[in-house]
Amino acid sequence: MIDILTTKGFDKSFKKKDKFIQKKALERIKLFREDPFNVLLNNHALMGEHKDKRSFNVTGDCRIMFYYVKENAVVFSDIGTHPELYK
Repeated sequence: MIDILTTKGFDKSFKKKDKFIQKKALERIKLFREDPFNVLLNNHALMGEHKDKRSFNVTGDCRIMFYYVKENAVVFSDIGTHPELYK
């Protein structure tokens, strides 16, 4: 099981999302915790300025951006649509 920490930025962005996205995010976080490379998540490495981070899908356009701090511990740094995260 993976330990998950969050940044203040993630918490702030999460609270701004509508209830549907929050519910979907919590479902995907549960799945991520159990199986971080489940095909539904599309967990993948990022490039460019975010090259040290990864992201996974919450919905078709919503993603959670994160990075590993230990083998079984991650920090969720942001949540948002593709344009919101990769401006």
